[in-house]
Amino acid sequence: MRLKTFCTSLAAAALLVGALSLARAADEKAAAEPKPDKDGFYALFDGKSLDGWKIGGPEKSFRIEDGCIVVEGAGPSHLFYAGPVKNHDFKNFHFKAEVQTFPKANSGIYFHTVFQEKGWPEQGFECQVNATHTDWIKTGSLYHVKDIKDPGHKDNEWFTYEILVKGNQVTITINGKVVTEWTQPDGDKGTPNHKGRFLQHGTFAFQAHDPKSKAMYRNVMVKPLDD
Repeated sequence: MRLKTFCTSLAAAALLVGALSLARAADEKAAAEPKPDKDGFYALFDGKSLDGWKIGGPEKSFRIEDGCIVVEGAGPSHLFYAGPVKNHDFKNFHFKAEVQTFPKANSGIYFHTVFQEKGWPEQGFECQVNATHTDWIKTGSLYHVKDIKDPGHKDNEWFTYEILVKGNQVTITINGKVVTEWTQPDGDKGTPNHKGRFLQHGTFAFQAHDPKSKAMYRNVMVKPLDD
């Protein structure tokens, strides 16, 4: 009888330990889940590491410095968001970041894209980052879709870059000023040269264009608008 009671007690203790372990694991998972700020924006970059990001192309093109993502070096190379927010898959969203370019910088922010090991992303759109590069297509352009010549900012200064996608509408804002608005025609499924350039869904990426280009990004955030 005593042995039976002892075994029952051991079994109960084991069940209790298991339940506590499961509860602890659930609490840890909940604590690790991304959480938005009061305005509904999620941070995509922790300011300390490239956790949640994946490089396609030469890895030396990207580094962390003073809380910023520094984009400098061999290109083409792209840093894709591959983190937990919305499982890095966005359709309608409000993206914002602080950006700084240096003389002759040429970079870009992709959206609705997917990870590629190398080359220029075949899917998605590029929002240009360029104030003084020889390419006349400047910051705020929806590259080769709706291009503008005035960057709306200066090199060596931080500026805000916002991208809003809702349905078939894309709006790009630089330093609080709307610089580009584009509505995708109904039924648009890209072009022969850019078959993946149409509004669908995907992740974000920063572009390293060429060895003489340097740009920096910080406070990278997104507010999903699908919920």
